[in-house]
Amino acid sequence: LGWKFYDADDYHSPENKKKMAEGIPLNDEDRIPWLCALHDILRREDSSRQDVILACSALKKMYRCILVSGASATESNQPEQPGENAALQILFVHLHGPIDIIAGRLEKRRGHFMPPELLKSQFDTLEPPSAPENFITVSLEKSLPEIVLEIECAIFQGEAFLQEVSGLHI
Repeated sequence: LGWKFYDADDYHSPENKKKMAEGIPLNDEDRIPWLCALHDILRREDSSRQDVILACSALKKMYRCILVSGASATESNQPEQPGENAALQILFVHLHGPIDIIAGRLEKRRGHFMPPELLKSQFDTLEPPSAPENFITVSLEKSLPEIVLEIECAIFQGEAFLQEVSGLHI
């Protein structure tokens, strides 16, 4: 797509990385400053009219609200309303698959601070996206080219819809 790519793992604090490396799951207190920093990156890129992809385990609805609206979302658990700091337009891609497939992929990953043993805690924390969140669910049981194609189609359908309703040229 030619878009900038960010891996949210690159923005965890040293304390969060150490905690995960020790097999201790992160909690909301650990994640909220990280998510706010990610929101700031997305806001900066949006201000520059730069499209981006962010790989991020936004496991809870509140986490996704923070990515959309920033720190104020921690109070209401809802995106900000249009205005001076309007909510960002984000399409969340929920990569869904059985724990054994994901565990197998984690086992093959080398040099990462999060051990596969933390996967169950992530499944326990997961709140899959639901309406009215802007999301698609893509099965991890598909091939990589199929996954990419499904995501690209959703992105381009969304852009076509925005052009239709607002007359924008994206």
